[in-house]
Amino acid sequence: MATGSTPAESDLTEGSLLRPMFMLAWPLVVIQLLQVAYNVGDTFWMGVLSPDAVGAVSLAFPLLFLLIAIGGGLTTAGAILIAQHTGAGSDEGGLIAGQTLSFISIVAVGLGIVGYLATDPMLAALPSNPETDAAIIPLAADYLRVFFLGLPFVFGFYVFVALMRGYGSTRAPMRVMLVSVLINLAIDPLFIFGVGPLPRLEVAGAAVATVISRAVATAIGFYLLYYTDVGPDVRFDHLRPRLEYVRKITRLGVPTALEQSMTALAMVAMLAMVVTFPSAVVSGYGLGNRLISLAFLPAMGMGQAMDSIVGQNLGSDRPDRAERATWIGAGVVGAIMFVAGTVAFLFPEPFVSVFLLAEEEGRAATLAHGTTFLRFAACAFVFMGVMQVVLGAFRGAGNTKTALAFAVLGLWVARVPVTYYLLFVAGWGPTGIWTGVVVGDVVGSIAAVAWFTRGTWKEAIVEDDDVPAASDGESTAE
Repeated sequence: MATGSTPAESDLTEGSLLRPMFMLAWPLVVIQLLQVAYNVGDTFWMGVLSPDAVGAVSLAFPLLFLLIAIGGGLTTAGAILIAQHTGAGSDEGGLIAGQTLSFISIVAVGLGIVGYLATDPMLAALPSNPETDAAIIPLAADYLRVFFLGLPFVFGFYVFVALMRGYGSTRAPMRVMLVSVLINLAIDPLFIFGVGPLPRLEVAGAAVATVISRAVATAIGFYLLYYTDVGPDVRFDHLRPRLEYVRKITRLGVPTALEQSMTALAMVAMLAMVVTFPSAVVSGYGLGNRLISLAFLPAMGMGQAMDSIVGQNLGSDRPDRAERATWIGAGVVGAIMFVAGTVAFLFPEPFVSVFLLAEEEGRAATLAHGTTFLRFAACAFVFMGVMQVVLGAFRGAGNTKTALAFAVLGLWVARVPVTYYLLFVAGWGPTGIWTGVVVGDVVGSIAAVAWFTRGTWKEAIVEDDDVPAASDGESTAE
């Protein structure tokens, strides 16, 4: 599998840039699309149920993401180690995969217990509006409790995807994700509305469907790892935790977990301000974020592809080609996002209304807020896309701390403080929320591009290349 990927990888440093760039980016876009499909499916059926149900799932997501970020960092560590050993031709890939599986399974069980017990305190800590507190908070609690109970299955699937990606195989996890998404979409309405002998679980039913579909995906993934040759050769004796490997996973995974946690905390901070408004604003904010995440997919795929393109070209001592690839990627994504932003700005209501089919009280207000949010956010689509490509270039160059710095700048120096000021000092109301999101994206993008043009990102990798075997691991783990 890894051997088969070598010709495609070498094309990144020779010849045309556009074709290998797209060949590398499109599977990543598909994987991200399948990931988002889970959330979109839940949002669609929640919209059929009620606007408050939409708000409950939207309220639950940042709190889930805060704990999932920890597991995400550790799974990334497993992928890094697998990639290093596969590239070096080591026979320890199966052992590292087994260690990652067992260690993260233990972490998942612990986080699931903590999350279940902390559901009510976490939600109570949000300074919610009385209307939101009565209508949405209890529904969000039902969703979170079920999800936390199934967290080991969710993490198991993440581990499988990460290990396969590190091994150099993305088609197998893409197919497993497709199966999981189809199962989720099929059983979502059965558990939400209660079909046949199944009870009507409403919001909690969406969480049940997600856990079941993830459990099936995890089982398929473990089967592929243990009984086929599509990934690392994992044996059952590899699952016994060994301290030296746990230390490696922790050392590599903690920085990544901190990076993702900073993003999650920014989402929670935004949510804490949003929930001070009535439920229609909360639901409209959630709908807007779902639609933005869909428009964001091409940028995420290209940003991830840039990791490999820039990294390989700098490793081949071709910094000018790495820079040119980044500008081409930024231009392509900028053009795509400009078209998407124009359509979203001119015709926002059809996109928002597709997730609000229930004709209940509050639908019109939710639709109005969601439409306004999407129209504001559309003005920053180009900035969002370009920033992802540039951050991907920083990561590919080994400057992951630089990428983290600009992500933090956009979120914690711009978005959160500006939103707070506009809401609670300037008294802009919901308009302050939409404006704060746009300001954060614009400031972060402009700052990242300005730093990129300095060219200092091209220098650090040259020093690391003095020790080729270590540089990849060192820069990736940074």
